[in-house]
Amino acid sequence: MTDDTSSTKLLGETDAAEQEAAIAALFEDYRAGFNDFDAETILDCFAFPATIWQFGKGYVFQDEEELAENIDMLLAAVDKEGVTYSEYATVACHISGTAALVTLDWNQQGADGDTVLAFTCHYHLIRDDDEWLISTIVNEAP
Repeated sequence: MTDDTSSTKLLGETDAAEQEAAIAALFEDYRAGFNDFDAETILDCFAFPATIWQFGKGYVFQDEEELAENIDMLLAAVDKEGVTYSEYATVACHISGTAALVTLDWNQQGADGDTVLAFTCHYHLIRDDDEWLISTIVNEAP
C-alpha cells in the first residue's frame, strides 16, 4: 500500500510540475508580447470574456476585438513612458483543478535599464483543455 501511495503522490507531483511549467510558459508568452509590442501575442493569452480590474474599476471584454483596443492603448502608453523591457517575478501560484491564481511582481525598464514602472498583478487563470489562459487580472496601483 505504501508503494501505491508513493506512486500516486509522485504522479500528482508530476502533474503539478507540468501545470506549473505550462503556466510559466503562458506568462513567458505574455511577457514576450509586451517586450515585442505584439498585441496578438498578448491577446492569445486570454480566455473570453476577460475581466481587468485597474484603478478601482472593472472592465469586461467580451471578445478579442474589445480587448485589442485596450491592449493597443496600453502598449502605446507603455511606449510613451519609455518602457523597452518587462520582466516579472512569481510571488505566488496556487493551482486547483482547472483554475489557478497567480501573483506576479512586474518591473518595466527603459533603454538605460532603469525601472520605469513597478507593480503587482493578480491573475485568475482557467485551463481550457491543456492550455492555461488568463480570465481575470487585478492590477494593484503602483
